[in-house]
Amino acid sequence: MSSRVHACEYMVGVAAPAGVVYGMLADAVRWPVFLPSVVHVERFDFDGVQERLRMWELADAAGAGGAADPAGAGGVGGVLGGRVGSWHVRRVLHPDARAVVFEQEDAAWPGSVTSGVWSVRPAGERECVLVLRQERGLPVAPAADGAGARREAEAEVHRRLAEMRRAAEWWEQLDELLLSFEERVRIEGPAELVYDFLYRIDDWPECLPHVEWASVREDVAGIQVASLDTCAAPGGRTVSTQAVRLCFPHAGRIVYKETRMPELIAAHSGEWSLLPDACGVTVVAAHQVMLRQEAVAPVLGAGTGLLEARDHVRAWLSRASTQVLGLAKWHAESTVRRLR
Repeated sequence: MSSRVHACEYMVGVAAPAGVVYGMLADAVRWPVFLPSVVHVERFDFDGVQERLRMWELADAAGAGGAADPAGAGGVGGVLGGRVGSWHVRRVLHPDARAVVFEQEDAAWPGSVTSGVWSVRPAGERECVLVLRQERGLPVAPAADGAGARREAEAEVHRRLAEMRRAAEWWEQLDELLLSFEERVRIEGPAELVYDFLYRIDDWPECLPHVEWASVREDVAGIQVASLDTCAAPGGRTVSTQAVRLCFPHAGRIVYKETRMPELIAAHSGEWSLLPDACGVTVVAAHQVMLRQEAVAPVLGAGTGLLEARDHVRAWLSRASTQVLGLAKWHAESTVRRLR
């Protein structure tokens, strides 16, 4: 099928220093925390200037828009019925010019191979202008279909600008809103048994006391949409969450991005990773979290600050992770004992 290139360029004012905005653009590995449509970013090659990435993104979220908003607007809704696309992209970073040039190596969605450049122009000490120029290959189609494809391409540019602007404008509070931590456990058993337990999340209600209900859909091998009802929150309150999970069995990794979260959390991504050795395996549960500032007082009470909210969320997620790790250890080590 023949195609033609549609180019568009738009800009938006951002209430953040140009250096802050460029830093967010350059650090694509952290985009799952900042941009709700991005599930995971894997960096393969990086020499300080050029890099090659693989990105996974929610198709329906890309159409819906809406950034991870610590002010309380909420993140992307449930993705049941949605799709996850992935593609490779090469990027060249130009820190002096505050620009990032990008080019996809394959299509995220049919007919959507895209290239372009992000650039940041200072507009004062605490303001800047964010510009996105994008060129997308579109199939030649009847006039009505072609106009719709152009509108879709331009809407994507507007959405990406809006997402980055919303995330960047929280720059003064990001140190308080963001937290990252991990839990780990040493298991004297084969990594395959541990991975199997972590992968079979639909069995967790039978094994884990804090998981009341689970539903998993895997339309594409290795990409799960998992919905959970848990009572890990203080006071035994049931919380419903949903996550996209990307499963890499040969690498011993499961990375995930929550798409439906508790009120206190604006964004949550994480990873289960297995580090095997000669006698067993170390399992690491890593978390990257952004808090929702506007929810702190309504959920935790008037006068509660972000420091208390950070401790609260970390204790809550750590408790849930520790229970999963403990059951994974029991599952693997008890199986080994039975086999002996």
